[in-house]
Order: sequence, then structure tokens, then C-alpha cells
Amino acid sequence: MPLQRQPGARTGSPAPNPARDSCAGLGIPSDYGKCRGLKLQIEATKLTSIGPNPDGRDIQLAPEASAAWARMRNAANGNGMKLVAISGFRSIDRQSEIIRAKLASGQAIEEILRTVAAPGYSEHHTGRAIDIGIPGEEALTEGFADTPEFRWLDVNAGGFGFKLSYPCGNPHGISYEPWHWCFHAKV
Repeated sequence: MPLQRQPGARTGSPAPNPARDSCAGLGIPSDYGKCRGLKLQIEATKLTSIGPNPDGRDIQLAPEASAAWARMRNAANGNGMKLVAISGFRSIDRQSEIIRAKLASGQAIEEILRTVAAPGYSEHHTGRAIDIGIPGEEALTEGFADTPEFRWLDVNAGGFGFKLSYPCGNPHGISYEPWHWCFHAKV
């Protein structure tokens, strides 16, 4: 009996893959994930607003990460540490836009990929990653590591399910990001 094709199934070409297609269009090597030890990330479908960032842009996280962030921020506040969310969920399309803008400004793709994960590989796609800063201070700088707030996070974030994703010397070829924390549900 001949094989039957599912209705709507395509033949002769691979299925659409937004991450692969975005990477190819940006000059990102096809073996990027394998070489960097990074896994493809699934885009979150359920998101919760955690309020605006300092620029007034709404930030969203996956519901479990949102609840954990609220608990952690409140605990930090109780210890005299003021934490602010800078960035949360980011789609694959938005990740591509960020890289396109950097390319248009003259940066080389190799330089960009030291500070921005390729589309499809960013933890921000999952809605579990959050960039954290301090109210009134410059965001997303290594100087955050020299603050009492970072030291508080370093000691306490794990208790809320958050882990620093890109420490110094990480194996992914991404620069040190003391502000980037990802929620991992406790098992």
C-alpha cells in the first residue's frame, strides 16, 4: 500500500523553521548552536505582564517565572535591594530585528554574537529569562556585577529558581552578562 501524505504536508523541501530561516538570512553559521553549546529555545505562548521597564515598555514573562520574579524582587526589597526588570520575553522575530539593526550600524556578525544570542537560541524566547538592573543606573553593563544588588542575587536568586546564564568564561562564547538570569522550575 502506498504511503499517504497528510493533508497540507509539503514535499521536496524542509518544513519552515523560523530560527533556521532567521539565522540563514543574517549570515549566522548553520552550526551555530552546536558550536556554541546552545539549544534551540521554544517561544513562550503564555505570558504575564510584570509591568513596565524604566523606559515604559511592558515586560512579559511566563507565568511561573513572573511569580518567581515577584517573590524574588519582594525579598530583595525587604533586604534593602531595589531590583528592576529591564527585559523579559523576546520573540524570534524581535531577536532578528535586534541583530539586523546591529548589522546595519556596521557591526560584524561575529562581534554581535558575543553579546546577542542568535534567533531561536535566546532564553528570552522562553519567557523565563529576565534582564535585571537597578533603578536610575545604567542597564546591561558588566558594572552591575560590582553592586550590592548583584551580590544579593548571586547569593539568593537560586532559592527562587533563577540562575545566572552567562557567567565569566562561559562555554557559549557570550560575553559576561551579570544582569541576565533565567528561571528554572525547581524539581
